Amino acid sequence: MTRKTRRLWLVIACVACLGTAAALILRAFSSDIVFFVTPSQVEASPPPKDRTVKLGGMVVAGSVTREKHGETPVATFAVTDGQAAVTVHYEGILPDLFREGQSVVAIGTVQPPHEFMATEVLAKHDETYMPKEVAEALKKSGKWDPRFGPPPSAASWNSMTVQDARKNLSAPAAAN
Repeated sequence: MTRKTRRLWLVIACVACLGTAAALILRAFSSDIVFFVTPSQVEASPPPKDRTVKLGGMVVAGSVTREKHGETPVATFAVTDGQAAVTVHYEGILPDLFREGQSVVAIGTVQPPHEFMATEVLAKHDETYMPKEVAEALKKSGKWDPRFGPPPSAASWNSMTVQDARKNLSAPAAAN
């Protein structure tokens, strides 16, 4: 075997080892990646049952029910992005700041038909905070534009769009 041939085999072996290592690292990370989804995305194309995702939106007013199964508290509530709503089931104690009409992020899996089994629920930490993903989903759905003030209450979502907010903002200016 010539010197060039040995060097070629060494380079091929190094590239194969690096490729194998990269594939193993990517495979390990892929099981830890948690994607953010909105209720309308879940309704349009639900993720696989075994895939852990973050569901974000606003808690629908009047949708929270609390029960006890033995010693375990169980909460059921609906989360919406203004276009669709998904029912969330959670076993455990909800965060102190969990409220109807407030933004929430639930981590868990989607079970047919469009029900979400949460393993963790995260609530906002003050009245001005909204998770970035939830704010982007509301902007994308046309239910909120930050230029026109704080996010609307969940009760007004069915009637309010960004166009309505612009009309309401320009109406007082036109009256002057």
